[in-house]
Amino acid sequence: MGYFRSLEAKLEVLSGLWRKSDRWLIMMNADPDALASAQALRRIMARKVAAVDCAQVNEISRPDNLTMIKSLRIPTQRLTPNLAVQYDRFALVDSQPHHHPAFREHAFSVVIDHHPLVPDNPVEAEFKDIQPGYGATSTMLTEYLYNLKIRPGELLATALLYGIKTDTQSFERQFSDIDVRAFRYLSKFGNHNLLRKITRSEFRLDWLKYFSLAFRKLRVSGHCLHVFMGRLDSPDILVILGDFFLRLYGISWTVTCGICDSTLILIFRGDGLHRDMGKLAAKLFGDVGSAGGHATMARAEIPLENIGDQEPEDFILHRLCPSKVRPLAVPVQS
Repeated sequence: MGYFRSLEAKLEVLSGLWRKSDRWLIMMNADPDALASAQALRRIMARKVAAVDCAQVNEISRPDNLTMIKSLRIPTQRLTPNLAVQYDRFALVDSQPHHHPAFREHAFSVVIDHHPLVPDNPVEAEFKDIQPGYGATSTMLTEYLYNLKIRPGELLATALLYGIKTDTQSFERQFSDIDVRAFRYLSKFGNHNLLRKITRSEFRLDWLKYFSLAFRKLRVSGHCLHVFMGRLDSPDILVILGDFFLRLYGISWTVTCGICDSTLILIFRGDGLHRDMGKLAAKLFGDVGSAGGHATMARAEIPLENIGDQEPEDFILHRLCPSKVRPLAVPVQS
């Protein structure tokens, strides 16, 4: 058996879409896996079409993503209607059209993704490759490169390594043998010093004030740690805090909350042993907003108008732990 699956027939269909006169735009909801996958598809399409560019529907603000884009020279821009009309055909990586409202406005010729299919939202495209058993779309694009005999350059290989690393949580989350093989294959070509630099770029200097605030506002109920951060410019800090506090001994799940614009946002993180975070988020907050996710990570977004006159923190506390909530005393040395 070959190192990767044979994709000769599949790639023949894909290559049949290329025309020298067409301008292509690769769309994504940018995260490390999506950025790496878009860059790989762009490399595959280079010199086969008139132009191929990348665009993301979301604002990129996390430090590791910004470092990845800068260090690995990934060209991407924010998707706008004025940008989209400049292209003839569209591809989508690491997402499906129903994953974001902006995607629904376009007819995709190519869709490549590793998320599960939803029967009520079938994917329609001339070429579609959906592999839910894979831990990362970056793994799929690595297979494409290998089958096309395209050796990834140092920067592209590093991007794909980081895409696999983040989406499998360093092989602690769902992954397959093929993800391990792809990571091992790419390791021969990637720059591991750059990879470490990107991985360590987790925090911004101005975020330290949020850590200080969080330490003062922590609450613990049983094995759950909860903190309400008030108004924030970006929900990214909630993700950072949730991951950080899950490392505390005796804590098996965390909920970090805050208000961005007119929306109450809750980030759930868990150890995957005792509670399913996705089911818990949906059960506690699904009646007032959008809520759900995976066993170890989930998110809820609630318009403030849906909670009436209640104070946001009181509303959250009442639903999370209606009794026996105690502040966590953090000793401060004088």
